[in-house]
Amino acid sequence: MQQLGVSPIAVTRLAKRYGSVSAVDGISFSVPAASVTGLLGGNGAGKTTTIAMLMGLITPSSGEARILGADMAHQRYQVLHRINFESPYVEMPMRLTVRQNLKVFGRLYGVADLKERIDELAGELALRDFLDRPSGKLSAGQKTRVALAKSLINRPEVLLLDEPTASLDPDTADWVRTHLERYRRERGATILLASHNMPEVERLCDDVVMMKGGIIVDQGAPSELISRYGRETMEDVFLDVARGRRQGEAA
Repeated sequence: MQQLGVSPIAVTRLAKRYGSVSAVDGISFSVPAASVTGLLGGNGAGKTTTIAMLMGLITPSSGEARILGADMAHQRYQVLHRINFESPYVEMPMRLTVRQNLKVFGRLYGVADLKERIDELAGELALRDFLDRPSGKLSAGQKTRVALAKSLINRPEVLLLDEPTASLDPDTADWVRTHLERYRRERGATILLASHNMPEVERLCDDVVMMKGGIIVDQGAPSELISRYGRETMEDVFLDVARGRRQGEAA
C-alpha cells in the first residue's frame, strides 16, 4: 500500500554526471496520486536519464528518485511489482509469440492470475487476432498495443511512459490515449509521460515539467503554461523553451 502523504513519484535534487557533463543537474518534482505529469524537453534535455534513474537502471550521482516511497537506487525490488514501463523503442523478443512474451513478463511481475489477465488484456486491447503470432511479424500499431499490454500486465499503480504513441497513425494513437485515460481513471494510476507530441500532452497531462540542459526551466498545467507564454498551444510553448525565448516574447 502507498504511504499516506507520500507522492507516488518524488524526485529530490536528482543529479547524474558523466565526468564534467551533467545529464541531469539537481532537479526536484513530484507527481500526485492518480494524475498524469508530462516530462518535456528537446533531445539531450535529460528526460531519458531521469526516467532511467526512476526505474533504478542508472544510479544517481546525488539526490533521490523515489517511487511509492522506495529509493529506486537502493530499494527498487520493494516496488518493482507495482510499477511498469512502456516505450515503442524497446523491442520484445521477436521470435516469441505475443502470448509467450506476455507470459514471460507476467511471470517476472508475479501475476497470479496470468492466463486470465492475458485473456482480459487481449480483449481490451484487441490482441486476439495475433496472440499467437511472433512479435517480430507485427505492424507498428500492433506492436504498440502489445507493448501497452505488457506495461499493464501487473495492473501497475505507477506507469512510466516514453513516447507511447510515436510513429502511430492518428486513429491508433487516439485509441492508445483513450485506453490510458480509462486505465488511469478506473485504477487510480499515477503516470509520468515523456512525449514530443504536444496535442497528446495537452490532452493527457494535469501538469508538465519542462527540462532543458539537465535542469527544470518551467512547470505548470498545460493551460497555465500556454497562458504564461502568451501562446495558443503547447507546441508553441515547447518551441519557446527549446529556442530560449522569454515568457510572452513574440516569435
